[in-house]
Amino acid sequence: MKILIYLLLLICSLSTNAQNLPKVSSGKIERIENFRSEFVDQRNIDIWLPEGYSVKNKYSVVYMHDGQMLFDSTQTWNKKEWQTDEIFSKLIKEKKIEPCIVVGIWNTPNRITEYFPNKIFQNIEPELQKTISDKYGNGKPANGDNYLKFIVSELKPFIDSHYSTHTDMEHTVMIGSSMGGLISVYAISEYPEIFGGVACLSTAWLNFLEPNYAVPTSAFEYLKKNMPSSTGHYIYMDYGTGESNKSYELTQSFVDLIAKGKGFSEANYKSAVYEKHNHDEIAWAKRLNVPLEFILGIK
Repeated sequence: MKILIYLLLLICSLSTNAQNLPKVSSGKIERIENFRSEFVDQRNIDIWLPEGYSVKNKYSVVYMHDGQMLFDSTQTWNKKEWQTDEIFSKLIKEKKIEPCIVVGIWNTPNRITEYFPNKIFQNIEPELQKTISDKYGNGKPANGDNYLKFIVSELKPFIDSHYSTHTDMEHTVMIGSSMGGLISVYAISEYPEIFGGVACLSTAWLNFLEPNYAVPTSAFEYLKKNMPSSTGHYIYMDYGTGESNKSYELTQSFVDLIAKGKGFSEANYKSAVYEKHNHDEIAWAKRLNVPLEFILGIK
């Protein structure tokens, strides 16, 4: 019954909201409007299908956070975009990555809490928890666990049942920036059987919060215990020098050490630094091809 309801929602959204869809230079967008969830608030889901998409073929699936920022700068709040359709199309056409579809998951006013991992949040001092909740979370605590339950138990089954996808871990990827990077590394750690690769661009380690070591330390402790086995998994991380300081650089270096201790190597873990890149969609678009080729490159 639930699948039938989602199918009806999909049909209605595609027929009534085409005029609001992002404009893309290649492929096409299909939208599920107000996708309902038992775990988090409903939201739009934009699905990009590459040129020549056919049910006769199987496609990898890339789940991307901040879905309204991916395709069309004329519709974004800051008039910037990831240029997702252009970059994916070019790499697929050049046979540098596997054919794939992109699932753009829109954020909501609860973005910070939904992208904040519960097990990292719960391991910081109550006073700092309250500061984060009051200042950045509309008074709410971290809700990353429910956000991931929504993706894994509701959204992914829907995508896999309505599109021609490879459903296995090897062909399921998550990409996010800033807080989206934080929830992505959490996702592969909590659901290593679901996600074979994650790309975490400009991950928000929240070093700017006082004391500036509190959230990173909690993240270290979590990752030391829970970062997945290196077997079959790919993790990409980066940052730009235009957005970072020494505290951030030290944090990322320590995460790199944790990954090495977990058995990751240059073959399946990449940590990159980009000179003068800022913290915005323009910078992420310039280097999105790197994690795509690293994780989805045709082997």
